[in-house]
Amino acid sequence: MTTSDEFAGLSKPLETSNSPALRFEVLARCSTTKARASKMHLPHYTAHTPMFMPVGTMGSIKGITTKQLEALDCHVILGNTYHLGSRPGPELLDSAGGLHKFMAWNRGLLTDSGGFQMVSLLKLANITEEGVEFENPHDGKKMMLTPEMSIGLQNSIGADIMMQLDDVVSSLTTGPRVEEAMWRSVRWLDRSIKAHKRPTEQNLFPIVQGGLDERLRTLSAKELVKRDSPGYAIGGLSGGEAKGSFWRMVTLSTDILPTNKPRYCMGVGYAEDLVVCSALGVDMYDCVFPTRTARFGNALVRTGSLALRQGRFKDDMDPIDKDCDCPTCKAYSRAYLHTTVTKDTTGCHLITIHNIAFQMRLMRDIRRAIVEDRFPLFIREFMQTRFGKTVPLWIVEALRSVNVDLTVADKSSSYTAVPIDGDSQKEPSY
Repeated sequence: MTTSDEFAGLSKPLETSNSPALRFEVLARCSTTKARASKMHLPHYTAHTPMFMPVGTMGSIKGITTKQLEALDCHVILGNTYHLGSRPGPELLDSAGGLHKFMAWNRGLLTDSGGFQMVSLLKLANITEEGVEFENPHDGKKMMLTPEMSIGLQNSIGADIMMQLDDVVSSLTTGPRVEEAMWRSVRWLDRSIKAHKRPTEQNLFPIVQGGLDERLRTLSAKELVKRDSPGYAIGGLSGGEAKGSFWRMVTLSTDILPTNKPRYCMGVGYAEDLVVCSALGVDMYDCVFPTRTARFGNALVRTGSLALRQGRFKDDMDPIDKDCDCPTCKAYSRAYLHTTVTKDTTGCHLITIHNIAFQMRLMRDIRRAIVEDRFPLFIREFMQTRFGKTVPLWIVEALRSVNVDLTVADKSSSYTAVPIDGDSQKEPSY
């Protein structure tokens, strides 16, 4: 399933940036939208963007080996600093020579800062200028996660890309707390940069914050650009906010962030979001959705997802997707997966393989469409398959902002999209 160089035959890069541990080459641009296709040369692997990164919280993606991930064409995967810092812990990771060697993964690795878990998963005690104080779930003792501690853990993990510790607030939060968190995140970034001990081997990405406030987002992005980092992340979104607000914060951020460096929109994984955000100029994505939904028996297809637990699939001998060449679709029927998904782990494992393959194929198709400068046509065809003639209004508005009008038929399409007013964060299931 691995592919040859998608950029073979292209001339020299349109734009480049060189950092001690990252070289980024923009090799093609969409002539209509802000989308671009690039190579990101990391210490362990050269990744192609736009790309999706599966989440392996504790150094593994449930039920999938690293060899299988390679065969599925995964370029970069995610690890969670908080969980990896608890188990196996920095001492064991140091003795193993880092997480790459410990988990037998020879490609790209990105780690989050651990801050999100402090806020969302644990009993939060307090956020101070020093860091995030929380209650350890194992022994109940109070612990403090500081920017310096987060970077130290990530240095031990050895990820190609590390994230700064930021002061995380819900995307639905309003008022003074949003600005307080934004400026504190900038100060914590400076502490993180100072604490970073392996700048020639690992890349530290700052995170744009500011909630849904355009002024704060703008201030945050401009402040981070001053640090001239290897790449930048867009954080604090995909948390239940209206999708109309979501896309506006994304495009505002990409308008400010450097055009010659990678841009990572955190927590994005729905297929339509990947297509739209690529048109808005984003290069990197991650989300637990494709693998988590597989464990509930949901298989991703271009029209949404198939809930294979449903009885209507019990006699269905078709593969999940006739156009998919993943190992699951080559060998197994929907009926078999329906039979196993609620009985043992086999079905979950096989659907996980398919869902990762689905995400990787979607990103390859996006890259290819950008390289061949037919991305607007790809968008139209994708949205027609996904939604028919009732494309959610937020998608229509987002794409119109980058010169793709889905409400007007053209020579490349035989339909006229009719927008519906839909801001739902829920993934459709069919």
